[in-house]
Amino acid sequence: MSQEPCQRRIAVVIPCYKVSRHLAGVLSRIGSEVTAIYCVVDGCPDGSFEIATQAASADPRIRVISLSKNSGVGFAFISGTKQALSDGAEIIVKLDGDGQMHPEQIPLMVEPLVHDDADFAKGNRFFHLEDLQSMPILRMLGNAGLSFFSKLSTGYWNLFDPTNGFIAMQSQLARRVPWDKVHRRFFFESDLLFRLYTLRAVVVDVPMKSHYGSEQSNLSVFKALMQFPFFHLLNFVKRIFYCYFLREFNIASLNLLLSIGLIGFGFCFGMVHWVRSNELNQLASAGTVMFAALPVILGWQALLAFFAFDVGNVPKAPTRSRARRT
Repeated sequence: MSQEPCQRRIAVVIPCYKVSRHLAGVLSRIGSEVTAIYCVVDGCPDGSFEIATQAASADPRIRVISLSKNSGVGFAFISGTKQALSDGAEIIVKLDGDGQMHPEQIPLMVEPLVHDDADFAKGNRFFHLEDLQSMPILRMLGNAGLSFFSKLSTGYWNLFDPTNGFIAMQSQLARRVPWDKVHRRFFFESDLLFRLYTLRAVVVDVPMKSHYGSEQSNLSVFKALMQFPFFHLLNFVKRIFYCYFLREFNIASLNLLLSIGLIGFGFCFGMVHWVRSNELNQLASAGTVMFAALPVILGWQALLAFFAFDVGNVPKAPTRSRARRT
């Protein structure tokens, strides 16, 4: 029988940067199921350290970690996670200090991990349509647009809301993550998912509510739309190489190679004969057109077969379950 949340050592890591107006309220709402709270003050200039220290004097679970300079939300979480692991945490939750996330939902977030149904859980603000009414329209469109890129780059086709920072992970998984390679700033959540896929970790979405009030997000939507697609493309190429060529070669690998070869040949052959037809002022023969079109059509079929395999290749056996079987 799996342990109940109150019997598992649950640690909450809160990156603190310009959250002084909301931090005290967030800390006061964290329930008794949490055994340790790490406030990582990430070079914050607005007094978050003083507020966290004052809260720590009243709540012995709170420990304040101060970073000398702002290194990004990812680095702050990594710093808190390493300390939590050192202190013996079994489940680690990331909670933002700006009040957008409800600390009361921590038991719901860790439930799949407590029952060993998943290695990692993340919040999904898009699950209930009525909850979207409070989300700023620009933020909603930006997150929806980035979701498809996240599916491509991470391999977790079953997930949505890629930039959601409300996450929870098993300690066994946290010890295997190559933290020195994970992105330090706002691409942290998506990059972490890419790393988890290479570890074949089971990740689930947990429907959650968010609160949007006077808090100000430090993420620039414009910058995210400019930078994130490139980061996602880079991770997609790395994921395909790692999972379909370096570690394994299967029917999906063959389909991908066939699609690249066929589409490339059909496109190049067609372009050469199109240029030659223009130079000679002659129409290409039906045979020439078909010889160019057929490889492209077959290549697209092979590419669709590859993605069909990839969609079905989402990890399904949690790490803890695999460990028990061995």
